Amino acid sequence: MTLTQLEIFSLVAELRGFTAAAHRLEISQSAVSHALKSLEQELGVELLRRHQSQVELSDIGQQLLLRARAMLGLANTLRQEAADARGMKRGTLRIGSFGPTSSIKLLPKILQHYRAAHPGIEVHIDEGPDRQVIQWLEERRIDIGFVVLPQERFDTFRLIEDQMVALLPADHALAGRDSLSLSDLCHEPFVLTEAGSSELVSRLFSAARLTPNIRYRCSQLISTLDTVGRGDALTVVAEGSLPDDNDNRYVKKPLSPPVSRQVGLAVLDQRQSSPATLAFIKLASSLNDRQAA
Repeated sequence: MTLTQLEIFSLVAELRGFTAAAHRLEISQSAVSHALKSLEQELGVELLRRHQSQVELSDIGQQLLLRARAMLGLANTLRQEAADARGMKRGTLRIGSFGPTSSIKLLPKILQHYRAAHPGIEVHIDEGPDRQVIQWLEERRIDIGFVVLPQERFDTFRLIEDQMVALLPADHALAGRDSLSLSDLCHEPFVLTEAGSSELVSRLFSAARLTPNIRYRCSQLISTLDTVGRGDALTVVAEGSLPDDNDNRYVKKPLSPPVSRQVGLAVLDQRQSSPATLAFIKLASSLNDRQAA
């Protein structure tokens, strides 16, 4: 069993295909097939089931995939530690990011300084809803992720805090109020943004034993803003996720009582994190401290 075989197995499982994995790795499809066949013969189990152009994991394959990703993660940490001894000239950092808060407002500035300090580190960024980033962390698909805090199952590092706000059409009957309670928002059509802090919004209503009248679900915040701006619904979003430019089609109102949101970085285990990951955490934290000051 080799790390190359495990890497091919992990990538085929993620991409659900031999051709896609071969293209990503820039090797032939026959090389991918040979590597997986050899791995299955060595282990004596079927890891993948072939269905025409797609594949799916067998039951034992799903179990071994988590082990394979853990081994690949440790191997990457070893390489990073060796690279650190050489001045961290080479390496890979896989980042998970969610919504405008991290992808637009936090990540670009951090990456600008990180690439300047560590130009040899190859950075891969995957974007998805907050719950997706958490899943990627658990499955070891990424080294570090931006998350809504708290997240007790991970080692976390707080970066920013903002407020949750109600967002409603500018001509809405509630637009003149100074603040709004969650109960005020339950009687109107509601749009839920699947990206960003959707889990937090759902928990807020659930904790208050309230049920919003969800009529729309949008995968991106920009679609949510357009839905509210058209007058079709209202919503609750994090203030830090809103665009800097003022859109007169909708208004934001603080919640009563106020609800804060914290965003930070999370890793599965800081003690096993690579030097590239730790350097990213240190840089992000220092930039945040400077901005706070």
